[in-house]
Amino acid sequence: MRLHNTLTKQIEDFEQPNGQPVKLYSCGPTVYDHSHIGNLRSFIFADTLRRGLAAGGHDTLHIMNFTDVDDKTIGRSRQRYPDLKPMAALRKLTGHYGEVFLKDTQAVGNDTKALTFVKATDSIPAMQQLVRRLHQDGFAYIADDGVYFSIDAYKRSGKTYGQLTDITDSSTSEARIQNDEYDKASIHDFALWKLQKPDEPAWDFELAGKNLTGRPGWHLECSAMSQAALGQPFDIHTGGVDLIFPHHENEIAQSTAGQADLLYARFFVHNEHLLVDGQKMSKSLDNFYTLEDIVAKGFDPLAFRLLVLQSHYRSQAHFSWTNLAAAQTRLKELRAMAVLRWQPRAFTHDAGTFALEDVPQVITEFLANDLSTPEALAFLSQVTTQLLAVHIEKDMVDHFEIMLRGLDDLLGLNLSGEADISARQKELIKRREEARAKQDWQQSDNLRDQLAAQGIAINDAAHGVIWFRL
Repeated sequence: MRLHNTLTKQIEDFEQPNGQPVKLYSCGPTVYDHSHIGNLRSFIFADTLRRGLAAGGHDTLHIMNFTDVDDKTIGRSRQRYPDLKPMAALRKLTGHYGEVFLKDTQAVGNDTKALTFVKATDSIPAMQQLVRRLHQDGFAYIADDGVYFSIDAYKRSGKTYGQLTDITDSSTSEARIQNDEYDKASIHDFALWKLQKPDEPAWDFELAGKNLTGRPGWHLECSAMSQAALGQPFDIHTGGVDLIFPHHENEIAQSTAGQADLLYARFFVHNEHLLVDGQKMSKSLDNFYTLEDIVAKGFDPLAFRLLVLQSHYRSQAHFSWTNLAAAQTRLKELRAMAVLRWQPRAFTHDAGTFALEDVPQVITEFLANDLSTPEALAFLSQVTTQLLAVHIEKDMVDHFEIMLRGLDDLLGLNLSGEADISARQKELIKRREEARAKQDWQQSDNLRDQLAAQGIAINDAAHGVIWFRL
């Protein structure tokens, strides 16, 4: 597989020696609210990457974190549950939205069974251990409100701060950043550990003889969780481009400070933004949509997955209701192709220009080329057009089902899950054919309308009637 590595700014061959599992870490959701669909693009990308690796013969150990303690989760839990104690409020809020996230990400076709989820609040000891080491090695200092990472000490040790993006000395400041997330051009020391404030959840922590009861900083969480689960260096780190700075730069710094090995992860692979009205979709701009919004307008969540896959992960994708409607139409065409498995012919008059068993292999080759999902879908559209024109023969059903399962493994569109229609609906189709043979057009139209009311459409093709779902 070839992947664009943000560390080198180049597309490189990804090779895994000795058949070892690929150790893959993806920055997961902050579980204080519904994930907006811009976030879901990142998770669809990570899922597609794992599928591509699996198709290339790689077993994968895929870790994703739940950020269930930070400024946002704490603030929202206090607003939502003012009568609960801080820790109980935090756990109730994040537990609820953790479940919402799992349902959303499954709805858009992500295989959550292939993931190991790790909660930040279950990893506090590992975070405290990392803070102790950084302090002992001179890369962290205790301030009046917590423990901070010293970027200056890191650079003086000979390491580069700015491995993923250019950061100049002139943009560096000795000031400190107290909030978990920030969007500033200047570089500041960042919080590793934050002292407890009134009405905040906290964990006991002692460092250098001082009581530092509090909670971890956001950046610290991913370093500690990835190291505990995957070791260091691990193979691939994924996330959206908005995480390159400061989050991933800070992960690299605190993970490699004082270490002989410069690498935190061998590959960093980032997906671009999902735009709405030409702007990045974000909660701060109040221009975001959730999966709930999509479903409320009658769209299938897998239509959103298809919209995402239509753009290369390193290109900005554009969301609009028109684009989503087009993706839904495309999804219906794929499903119309998939239900041909239930309608095989004794023979067909034309032959396709491909072998069914070769289709997943061609898709695999596109994914191996830096996850070229647009090319994969363009090829699949050609396959779909031909199959809908010539249909399949009875002795092709087994091969067709293998093809559908292969496509599902690669693209996550659940085409093999398309069910047959009922015996009653088949009887209506048979009666309609009899009415047409008698030129009873009124009865034929009436039966067509009955089927349409049940979500079944009819195509009077050259090789016979074909049904598909509306």
